[in-house]
Amino acid sequence: MKLIQILKLAVIPVLTVLSFVSTSNTALADYLTSQGSGGNYRYELWSTDDNSHYYLKVWSSEANLNSDPYDTTTTFPSSREALIYFDCNYAGTNLPECSQ
Repeated sequence: MKLIQILKLAVIPVLTVLSFVSTSNTALADYLTSQGSGGNYRYELWSTDDNSHYYLKVWSSEANLNSDPYDTTTTFPSSREALIYFDCNYAGTNLPECSQ
């Protein structure tokens, strides 16, 4: 009987700690912030869990909705910079920021 009580006291805290560790690793994920289109392309704007980085997934406007992206950009420090990048490089928009 004592052995079972000792096992309960040792196993339950260990399992609890392991549960928290695995939960914190799986909870961190990128998430879709917005989506739109311009020119011959459409995009999804993704953000890291802590909103410290943004990136774009870009498709041809004719591509199947379930197809792999035509391009996935590098990260940007803000959503604004990511969307300006899309406008300048894919949508063909003539923004003052495009010449920089």
